[in-house]
Amino acid sequence: MSLLEALKNRRAIRNYENKEVEEEKIKQLLEAATWAPNDRLREPWTFFVIRGEAKKKYEAIAAGYLNERFPTKPHLVESSLAVVKNTPVIIVVTSDIIPGDEASSIDNEYATCCAIHSMWLASCDLGLGFVWRTRGVGLVHDERLHRFIGSPEDKKVVGTVFLGYPKEGEEVKATRRTPFEEKTIWL
Repeated sequence: MSLLEALKNRRAIRNYENKEVEEEKIKQLLEAATWAPNDRLREPWTFFVIRGEAKKKYEAIAAGYLNERFPTKPHLVESSLAVVKNTPVIIVVTSDIIPGDEASSIDNEYATCCAIHSMWLASCDLGLGFVWRTRGVGLVHDERLHRFIGSPEDKKVVGTVFLGYPKEGEEVKATRRTPFEEKTIWL
């Protein structure tokens, strides 16, 4: 498959088989991330891999967050928590903040986004399902997640990756994209 085909076929996979992801495959994804473009080769990303007992703690944090955020929507809370519980691997990705250098800190966020996307493309090659979460059960904007990963100074959570083997029989349909011609201005 060409790279362009891989980009077009990439999907957000949210439902997974009840099967552990091999550590070797996780390491391959992390290696793919390290090859992402980044300004001045700062390599501004850190990956917090969550499985096993740590995942149970993440589930508890997610439950607290969701119950506070959606107190009148118990079905939404329940379905969101089911997604967390059925996800074999969660990876929180942070970007380095450079104190006093806002422009470089923003560049670091861009680079970290590229690293996450590199992981996403590599996951397709490894037969893994992948979704990059920035809201809701991704807990990106919740301080409890930051504390859970150790409250690292000068780091911003950019995304939470949910990863596993795609659930059989649940194909994710292609999405429609606006043709580039409608989004391009030639100067």
